[in-house]
Amino acid sequence: MPSSDSISDAARAQVTDLAGRARVASRTLALLSRAEKDAALRSLADAVAAATDRIVAANAEDLARGRDAGMAQGLLDRLTLDADRVAAVAEALRDIAALPDPVGEIVRGSTLANGLQIRQVRVPMGVVGMIYEARPNVTVDAAGLGLKSGNAVILRGGSAAAATNRALVDVLRAALDQHGLPADAVTLLDGGGHDAVRALMTARGLVDLLIPRGGADLISSVVLNSTVPVIETGIGICHVYVDAAADLGKALAITVNAKTQRPSVCNAAETLLVHRDVAADFVPKAFAELAGGGVELHADASSAAYGKDAGVVTIEATDADFDTEWHALAMSVAVVDDLDAALAHVRAHGTGHTEAIVTEDRAAARRWTSEVDAAVVMVNASTRFTDGGEFGFGAEIGISTQKLHARGPMALPELTTTKWVVEGDGQIRG
Repeated sequence: MPSSDSISDAARAQVTDLAGRARVASRTLALLSRAEKDAALRSLADAVAAATDRIVAANAEDLARGRDAGMAQGLLDRLTLDADRVAAVAEALRDIAALPDPVGEIVRGSTLANGLQIRQVRVPMGVVGMIYEARPNVTVDAAGLGLKSGNAVILRGGSAAAATNRALVDVLRAALDQHGLPADAVTLLDGGGHDAVRALMTARGLVDLLIPRGGADLISSVVLNSTVPVIETGIGICHVYVDAAADLGKALAITVNAKTQRPSVCNAAETLLVHRDVAADFVPKAFAELAGGGVELHADASSAAYGKDAGVVTIEATDADFDTEWHALAMSVAVVDDLDAALAHVRAHGTGHTEAIVTEDRAAARRWTSEVDAAVVMVNASTRFTDGGEFGFGAEIGISTQKLHARGPMALPELTTTKWVVEGDGQIRG
């Protein structure tokens, strides 16, 4: 764990300054009405859209640097912001404006026998830190969700997206200032290397919550080394299990979509499990379709044998393959004897993110939803639906795989805490 002695004075001073300014800004945000926050979000959306050329140009710098460094295609895809994606990012801010405001919501309440009125009310966290990798859309999503939930945000994006993040934060801060709100509602922890990250992780009392988004190494480092409370957004080794009672047409469409629709994201399927009773019929079709889409198949002995019927060349799957989040057009495949074996495989290799079963057997579906321990369990649907936007939450801040406070896609309510408000008329305790 990083000690105070291992962090430079400059890095600690930088974080202390940013957090102090963010704290002041958060007090203003906490008092805004929904109408004021929504108007500000629409202004931010307009500003991002108007700055499309500037943002795309900054992103081109990052992409060129990434290609020169040999960045994998999946990571380059995550990094890319073209005009269409900038438009989508701006639209996400408008979507957030249209969502209900969680601040002030009464979670529960009652009047006690002595006449005291008590209620539990949602309030902002205060200052939220984000540590993330080459996902510049997170910069805007975090700013928008932070504003709507009344929180100031400190953003620490990966160096791969440095130019893009600077451009985005400059645009957002200028828009906030023009709207009459504190620009320090959104700050970027820029430079400082690992010392700056460690200073943010240990800024307990200055930062109220830390959310990491990225690969397993980043998330593990933040969870293990942070003294600031952390919401863990785990990696996604997501499975699609094709049951003996599956509609194989549905199963094929779901498998291909879950793997190929956008393979670089955490809700893409990484492993296909097929019940032995339908493997001879399903596996050759699935392999042909997946291989035709450019998917590299890491197959166990049984599935590889069936795949030969489709003329598909596979790679022998290793134990490590089933513990790999590919972030690419690659997939691990195994034939299992039954539902129990599929459940055992998920327990051994899943990461608690999203697990899908394809079946027409309601009893099998009930067992899957009851026995799989994951943030999201799917029945006859693609894992790609695990997403705040798809769930109707608007832009998400991340997908939590932990069990405290928040689990699954996190949006506005998960960025609030609560306080108890007690109103009386002179009551005293005897």
